[in-house]
Amino acid sequence: MSAALPPRMTFVTLGARDVPKLRAFYERLGFPLAIADGDTFASFVVGGVILALFQRDLLREEAEAGDLPDAGWSGVSLAINVDEKEQVDAAYEAAVAAGATPIYAPRDRPYGPRSGYVADPEGNRWEIAWAPGIAFDARGAVTKFGD
Repeated sequence: MSAALPPRMTFVTLGARDVPKLRAFYERLGFPLAIADGDTFASFVVGGVILALFQRDLLREEAEAGDLPDAGWSGVSLAINVDEKEQVDAAYEAAVAAGATPIYAPRDRPYGPRSGYVADPEGNRWEIAWAPGIAFDARGAVTKFGD
C-alpha cells in the first residue's frame, strides 16, 4: 500500500448535459446541496463522499476523455444502501416520485441483498439496496461491509 495514495473515495462526478435539471432532481431526493456554480457545477455531501455534477463538455476537456456517449447507460452504477431490508421499497418509490425512471423494481437477490435500480434524469443508474453485513456511522459513511 502506498502512503502517497490513501485508500479512499472522496468524489463521484457525473458529466451532466443539464446541470440545473439534474441538480433539481437530487435536491428533490433530499440530497443537501453543498456548492452550486451556475449552469456548470453542483455538489452534494452524501455520507462520506461528494457527489458532483459537472457540465459534460467541461468535464470532457478537463479529463481529456475524447468522445463521451450522449445517451444510454455509461456502464457505471452508483448505490444508496439503506439500514434495513424493509426500507428498500420505500426508498425506491421515493426516488421514482422525485423523477427517477424505474429500471427494475426491488427484489431479493439469490446472494442475500434486496435491491432495485432507477435512473436519474440523465440515465445514470442508481441501485437502491440493503445488504447483510453493512453498517454506517452517523454521517452515513460505510463502517463495515461483510463478515
